[in-house]
Amino acid sequence: MRAADELPLRFGGVSPYLYYEDAAEAVAWLTEVFGFTEAVRYVDPDGGVFEARVAAGDAKIMLAGVGPGYWRAKGTHGPVGQLVVVYVNDVRAHHARVRAAGVDAPAPVDQPYGARVYTVSDPGGNSWCFWQRLRDEVELPPGWREVRP
Repeated sequence: MRAADELPLRFGGVSPYLYYEDAAEAVAWLTEVFGFTEAVRYVDPDGGVFEARVAAGDAKIMLAGVGPGYWRAKGTHGPVGQLVVVYVNDVRAHHARVRAAGVDAPAPVDQPYGARVYTVSDPGGNSWCFWQRLRDEVELPPGWREVRP
């Protein structure tokens, strides 16, 4: 048998871990507006949600309840430097669901990289991009080139 450090490395997926002042409110919003499914929540003795997990198809999304003042203590106004991409089979239908829930989301736009997308922020300030693959070809601007290893 080979030593653990000699075994080939395998990845089992990626799961965003997002912070919310009120994780229970976030779970309710994500399931109602985006159509995600609640998988589990971990609550403290007072019933507050410390951590939860929702699913978007096979993708798992972790949520942490950090309480008010968390971002201010970090010296920022909210989440920065992230965009959660969720692949859907019909981005227009998903957009209609989000709009019907009362969220002012911009219309999906076809992109030169072969996708139809729209981006919306949740009440916690996290950015979500819903993405429908239209084709595999990418239209590069003049002078650009595709490089693959």
